[in-house]
Amino acid sequence: MSQQLTIALSKGRILEETIPLLREAGIEPVENIHSSRKLIFETNRADVNLVVIRATDVPTYVAFGAADLGVSGKDVLMEYGGQGLYEPLDLNISKCRLMTAGRVGGPEPTGRLRVATKFVEITKRYYADQGRQVDIIKLYGAMELAPILGLADRIVDIVDTGRTLKANGLEPLELITSVSARLVVCKSSMKMKHALIQPILNDLEEAVAKASAD
Repeated sequence: MSQQLTIALSKGRILEETIPLLREAGIEPVENIHSSRKLIFETNRADVNLVVIRATDVPTYVAFGAADLGVSGKDVLMEYGGQGLYEPLDLNISKCRLMTAGRVGGPEPTGRLRVATKFVEITKRYYADQGRQVDIIKLYGAMELAPILGLADRIVDIVDTGRTLKANGLEPLELITSVSARLVVCKSSMKMKHALIQPILNDLEEAVAKASAD
């Protein structure tokens, strides 16, 4: 393995909230990462590059060693399964909740529950733990439509403020897990590049502690 580190970052809110932590840890992109259409960015450190990819792809890039470290939401990591990854640090950013939701005042469904979600594996495990039989319908967006149009009895989705649910006549019901962004490390990179990675872990841990104290 080369003695060069690649850090995979999720697009969107996680990216915006990760950059200040990296800066506090001494790692800064040399150009505006938010306005550029590039995917790979050099930093002020010759041995560290950043790549910006879809959130759902971060665990795959890190697990297979295409990236040495990555930042991903706990929801994505739970859905992925965590093979080939260490998860050494909760960055304490991009907080939200993974919840079930349904129509406001709707009747309790009887028989097999139909649940629409993009979090298929998490949803399977959640209802299996309850001993409840469900039919899972995989959707990629606009989950709120599923109960409205009768496609599903419930949805499982990320809830931040809850305003989108409310605007569509839905309400959050059961908390599956609280979510925040986590730092993940490729297991093979941790062995081969430990001398490079461990100081970054230490610096990021300090940056998170400082941000939490402010």
